[in-house]
This record gives sequence, structure tokens and C-alpha cells, in this order.
Amino acid sequence: MMSAMRTTLTIDPDVEQLLRSEMRRSGHGMKAVVNDALRAGLGAAGKPRAAPPYRVEPHPLGLRPGTDADRLNQMAGEIEAGRRVRKLGR
Repeated sequence: MMSAMRTTLTIDPDVEQLLRSEMRRSGHGMKAVVNDALRAGLGAAGKPRAAPPYRVEPHPLGLRPGTDADRLNQMAGEIEAGRRVRKLGR
């Protein structure tokens, strides 16, 4: 892993104004703004960072005991078929 590098930069007045403007706009400090600008300028901005791991959070369905959640679509189909049969019988 790389360590942080400290250095002194002489920044032109026009670049200073751009940095200060971006600091006000983003609410970030100079260090973050300079690092982001350097990444963008050096081509690292387009490279995706590692995404945080995806988490699945289970939620209770509130099903009655004995209800098979894997068969809910089948049960819905059976209910719909029963409705159609009753509608045709009228």
C-alpha cells in the first residue's frame, strides 16, 4: 500500500481561485479538492472504486403459519382462475 506524500506546491492565482470556488461549492477542504482534481487530471477519475459489499436485509412477510412463500405465485394464479370460472358461470 502506498503511503501519503507531503509536498509544497506553488499554485498560480487562477488555479487558487478555482480551488477556492470548488471548496465553497463542495464543502470539502483543500486536501480533498486537490486530490480529486489531480485524480481527474491524471485519468484516475473514470476508474471505478471498489463498491461496498451488497447486503440483503430480510423483512418479515407476515404470512400465516403453514403458508409456503415459494408457492405464492401459484396460489395467486389459482385464485385468479377461480374468479374467471365464477365470472363465466354467471
